[in-house]
Amino acid sequence: MRRSVAFPGHPLGSGLTPDAAKELGLRAGTPVGTSLIDAHAGGVGVMESVAVPDPEAKEYDKEAICHRLVLVCGTSTCHMAVSCSKLFIPGVWGPFWSAMVPEYWLTEGGQSATGALLDYIIENHVASPRLANRAASQNISVFELLNKILESMLQDLNSPFLAALTEDIHVLPDFHGNRSPIADPKAKGVVCGLTLDTSEKQLALLYLATVQGIAYGTRHIVEHCNAHGHRIDTLLACGGLSKNPLFLQEHADIGCSIVLPRESESVLLGATILGAVASKKYSSLSDAMKALNAAGQAPLVLVFWLCLGIFFLSGMVIHPAKDPKVKKYHDAKYRIFRELYEQ
Repeated sequence: MRRSVAFPGHPLGSGLTPDAAKELGLRAGTPVGTSLIDAHAGGVGVMESVAVPDPEAKEYDKEAICHRLVLVCGTSTCHMAVSCSKLFIPGVWGPFWSAMVPEYWLTEGGQSATGALLDYIIENHVASPRLANRAASQNISVFELLNKILESMLQDLNSPFLAALTEDIHVLPDFHGNRSPIADPKAKGVVCGLTLDTSEKQLALLYLATVQGIAYGTRHIVEHCNAHGHRIDTLLACGGLSKNPLFLQEHADIGCSIVLPRESESVLLGATILGAVASKKYSSLSDAMKALNAAGQAPLVLVFWLCLGIFFLSGMVIHPAKDPKVKKYHDAKYRIFRELYEQ
């Protein structure tokens, strides 16, 4: 029996069969493209998003895409990078030929619990019910309320910058094992610096420290991939957590700027691109990505944080904080983060 592997978006057979078309309310023969899992579709939907395209570029730079890492961040986070050459990286899945972008090798890291971990930290704190009631009364999410509490604490405590509020609390976020780069499903999470404080402010600090721990996990993955041949210097974020300005800034402060896509539902855009290629709207997946991927405008909540001097935004890009003290602080916390693995 002859077997073949089709690239993503490749039209399959003769399209929808009459029976399938009838069930879906579509025409028989409607093109059906080779599918992708949700995270890989998100990569297709965002990978070619460029904040400032080079108007003088006469030809496509095939290597440019290899400097980017896509974060599809929701309940968990997938970290996806592509390369022209085959890179075997301990603790990271791959390389997979043409598994996401045709004619590139896919490397995929990940964190088993990110959004799920934040929910766990918040919902299991004694102050959680009070916080949820306050958020509901203000018609905002719990995350927005926690971010507001942190903004208030920044002013009240005269802290030099927001991240410094967690000087005495550290979180190792492997509550559901470590997928990358340690690749240990039995790894456990750690919270260091707990006190008897049960206030909403203490919950806000624990929430911030958890976000930072997740960001340090991404830094660990980036450094590990770069040490084995990648050249990642830019992050592209999509998914539910990418709507949280605190999550974005803490990730930018690991040392990589973050490009925000114009389309917030990048997984759906990626699936649409597969259909567009299957229907011959575009000649290739790469052409469709370059045509339909785009960096976008910042939501108003991000602009609000920018006005407070907390969020460092330029166009559609979140930059690392300019204050060298912020980098020094995160470097120190990152060293503690790495040391927690050895305890």
